[in-house]
Amino acid sequence: MAEWFGAPIIEKLINTGFQYLGDQVRWQTGMKEELERLRENHPKIQAVVNFASSQEQIRDRNPALNEWLWQLRDAIDEADDVLDDLEYMKLEKQLTKDKKQRKVRSIMKSINKRLVKIAKRALKIDPNLKKLKAVVQKLDRVSTTVDTFLYLVRELKQEHQEQQLERETGSLPTNDLIGRDEQKDFVMQWLRKLSNEEHQALVNGTDLYRNISLLSIVGHGGMGKTTLLQHVYEDEMTKEFDQKMWVCVSNNFDVKKVIADMLESLKNERIHLETLDTLQNNLRTEIMSKKFLLILDDIWEEEKQDISKWEKVLAPLAYGKIGSRILVTTRMDSVAMMIAKVIKKNTKIFRLEGLQEYQCLQLLNSHAFADVENPNDYQRLRSIAGEIVKKLSGSPLAAKVIGGVLNSSLDERHWTKVLNSDFVSSKLGQNDIFLILRLSYTFLPKYLQNCFALCSIFRQDYRFDKDDLVRMWISLGFIQQPHDQEWTMEDIGGMYFDVLVKKSFFDKFERHFRQYYKMHDLIHELAQLVSIHECLRVEDGAKLSSIIPKTLRHLSVQNINPDIIKKIGQFKYLHSLFLFYEASNQDLCNALIEIFKVSRSLRLLYICSLEDLKIIPEEIGNLIHLRYLKIDCYDLTMLPRSLSNLYHLQYLIHYGHTVGDDFLLSDISNLLNLRYMGLPVNYISLICGIGKLKSLQEMYMFDLRDTSGYRIGELENMNDLCKLGINCLENVKDAEEASSAKLSAKWRLTDLTLCWSNTDSRNIDLDENVLNNLQPPKCLRNLSIKRYMGARSAIWMNNVNLLSNIEKIEKIEFTDCLECETLPPFGQLPFLKSLTLSNMPKVKWLESKFNGNDKCHAFPTLEVLHISYLKALEDWFEAGVPAEDGCLFPCLIELELFDCPKLKELPSLPSVLKSLRIESTGWTTLNFCSNSNPIPLETLEVFHCPNITSLPLADEIARLAALRYLEIRYCPNLISLGRYRQVETTNNCHLMLSVLEISDPSVLLMEPLRSIASLKKLIIENNDELVSFTNEAEQWFLKVRSSLSELRFSDLKSLQSLPSSLESLFSLKKLYIGYDVPMLRELPNLPSSLEYLYIWGCHPELKELYREDGGFDRHKIAHIPHIQFVY
Repeated sequence: MAEWFGAPIIEKLINTGFQYLGDQVRWQTGMKEELERLRENHPKIQAVVNFASSQEQIRDRNPALNEWLWQLRDAIDEADDVLDDLEYMKLEKQLTKDKKQRKVRSIMKSINKRLVKIAKRALKIDPNLKKLKAVVQKLDRVSTTVDTFLYLVRELKQEHQEQQLERETGSLPTNDLIGRDEQKDFVMQWLRKLSNEEHQALVNGTDLYRNISLLSIVGHGGMGKTTLLQHVYEDEMTKEFDQKMWVCVSNNFDVKKVIADMLESLKNERIHLETLDTLQNNLRTEIMSKKFLLILDDIWEEEKQDISKWEKVLAPLAYGKIGSRILVTTRMDSVAMMIAKVIKKNTKIFRLEGLQEYQCLQLLNSHAFADVENPNDYQRLRSIAGEIVKKLSGSPLAAKVIGGVLNSSLDERHWTKVLNSDFVSSKLGQNDIFLILRLSYTFLPKYLQNCFALCSIFRQDYRFDKDDLVRMWISLGFIQQPHDQEWTMEDIGGMYFDVLVKKSFFDKFERHFRQYYKMHDLIHELAQLVSIHECLRVEDGAKLSSIIPKTLRHLSVQNINPDIIKKIGQFKYLHSLFLFYEASNQDLCNALIEIFKVSRSLRLLYICSLEDLKIIPEEIGNLIHLRYLKIDCYDLTMLPRSLSNLYHLQYLIHYGHTVGDDFLLSDISNLLNLRYMGLPVNYISLICGIGKLKSLQEMYMFDLRDTSGYRIGELENMNDLCKLGINCLENVKDAEEASSAKLSAKWRLTDLTLCWSNTDSRNIDLDENVLNNLQPPKCLRNLSIKRYMGARSAIWMNNVNLLSNIEKIEKIEFTDCLECETLPPFGQLPFLKSLTLSNMPKVKWLESKFNGNDKCHAFPTLEVLHISYLKALEDWFEAGVPAEDGCLFPCLIELELFDCPKLKELPSLPSVLKSLRIESTGWTTLNFCSNSNPIPLETLEVFHCPNITSLPLADEIARLAALRYLEIRYCPNLISLGRYRQVETTNNCHLMLSVLEISDPSVLLMEPLRSIASLKKLIIENNDELVSFTNEAEQWFLKVRSSLSELRFSDLKSLQSLPSSLESLFSLKKLYIGYDVPMLRELPNLPSSLEYLYIWGCHPELKELYREDGGFDRHKIAHIPHIQFVY
């Protein structure tokens, strides 16, 4: 029992019991004495439980105490169910009353009903009273023995007073690869070099896996094998592979799942577990003739090693191109040898040992002193850290975790306690690293221990979503509603999660701009250990009867079978159930019916079916205690109607295909406690009377209708909303109706989107009146307004004093506001970081002179500015409105200007600007007006500017040292890149570009591009007139022969020949030709360094000349490992 969350339940039970007794007649006193005793023992119970939860060793050595704790837990859970029942009946009564469906009864009938109720209570047949009395008596029986254990508390009370509160947390250390540079270099070199086996394969190889090399990284748990390969996988060099796959195999090996995970890694989409043959063929197609990198992370040795399984997994990989690589991480040499045997390779093992002591200390200190401004001020603590690190056997994971434990308090007593802990031994071996991790759990605050322990219910290597996990914690009662209304349970849960990340219980990752979290496998084992009495995960082939603890609270089952279904009914106190199923629809429905009949204490239910589950049985209505329901079934056709009776439900989540309007319940608004709904598309707009869902926190887009139940007034009392999108505002009749939404009263609203559904002609005055009455609260951070047709901005934006109501706003977006003529004084917003203005054709100035404002503030914190389709925009300020301090946008990092033909010039560039994109302007030149020396610009894009004749790159070359990416396209009249002086060359001032993208090769002959020598990537595209390259251009390519590694020719409709000097580009690795180079019939000689040739959309003769099966010039490209033609 990790946390004393039973205290509020006992307190509530006592209060409810006395309240219930108040309604009884005098002879009903049997429960009063027990309640009094319970109230008296409550502080004692709390003291013992608090002590036991922090003294795990003592609890383990005292079976009587442990048994008493579980008896108490059972009694509390039963009491919680009864109290929940009473709350449920109150909600049911409230809904019945609100519907006004009860008929008017006579006074006599009401009196008769009351008399019957009293009579039932007198005869002791009130079922609620009987339940309440039973749980009070059970809790009373358990609590009367609490004195037996109080001596334990008294003996160690003093020691526990030394525990200190958590410090505030902040940013994480970023360099988790401390001490592994040499190891990374070794792996990178292995990736680059062809092995002897591959050289033999090139000559006379017939082996099925001749194109693949294998390296196994072997080391004990916690040595950093996965972290090392994560850094390798993300290295720039791995972009040379055509395909990359990362698969965590873990200890639950399944052939189909591993192949599906490879496909998911390649295609970034969820893969259904189809037949093995289909999966193998799909994978073979994806990697056919492609050079791939595959990471197989964390492979375990199975009890019955079946090499044929791995043969099925790896068989499709035989079709990859030469140079393909497989990297394996494992704890066991036997696994490395087995994989090598499958693909007929010599076993090549790279053994990862512990860090050197100084490296381990550096890593520990980076976590222990995270967020500490001056770590060197804590010399005594640094000395203690030096002693601790001697006991960690060089384990990076142990260093990170213990660092997190130390970081919770910079008190010397705390650090000394960790040093002297029984968990840290001077004779520490590899197997004892787990004891160190156990220490990290013991030092967690009590309120975090349950949150962490629940995570064992998920499989190893599970990708955690922070928000979803927090919702689960809340639904299970791990997080209580705070008395301080400033924070919600979700806020507190997020803080809990951040602390666990800070202490290295979770590792943070990002893929395709989405964040997720994972547990290291040893941390996951720790979670399993500390939750062994409460959590159980049943996977394929497990024998359930021998592993069920009587104290089970949380169960995860994969591939349900009838025996397991029968067993679930035995778990009287089961609170969460995760079902993963792959069998037939009917089997799952029958299984769910049985579960819903018996598991009535469930708070959390997650159903995942990869097959064709179309319905959820109506018996789900029995689960009246349910708080969290997630249904992950693509083919679900509708939600069960009985779901609308689950009045305690807080979270309803279903991600699947779009179906008909009858998918939702007609009376889903009965679910008064709903805090979050995750539903496909815009189903939330189908809910009639959504205003009853007062606890709802997110409505991404609600479509208004001119129909009762769908009007904007539904929002009036929804004051817990954090994110809100309102669409179809043209259906708001007048200002009074708009004000009924009471947006300003929504004290937690941070994200607001206001949309009209179209830009059709309509009453401009009405739009203005509506927006005037949709004033957001002061807490707003992000505001988006779309298709507003008013000429003026809202009063609460235009008035300087009223604008202060949203002064903390950070992001604003105005889109398709066609009639708007003037913008609000956004420059006065002190925290504004991002501003997007798009398709506002009547706006002339970014800042105007009005409301007595005769001086323009300078957007003091703006970092991102995107302006597009402001065709009337003439200047940054209205005439006569100077910028304060003579500087505009002092913090601007990114500026995009698109299709603003009347804009006169750029503003003075701020000293921090890194990205500048100019497109479709009428300028003849681009002036870099800046007081900065140097200019920190890293990216410059000039696109579709037909009037521009000059870009002053040469004039500013000394100040453009940071420029790495340059794009100049569709600028047909460009004749100069500035005046390049000889002094610049003598001073060794050159552009250090990495990437250059152009449409006209003539710019290559303009200084400073003429003298460039550092270029790594060149793209020439979008030119219908280019036929061939001049001699000067041919010579230019020779200047970048030692640096250029990638070259692309694309969308060149007239091009007939490529530069002959390509043969001399000895650093060139990749050559792309296409899309759409239809006149190109032959290739020049290509360099021996080339590894990848991709040709798409060229003349058919080209393919015929170079085809693999007998092309006349095939021998000219035969040295290239990877060749691909697409037509």
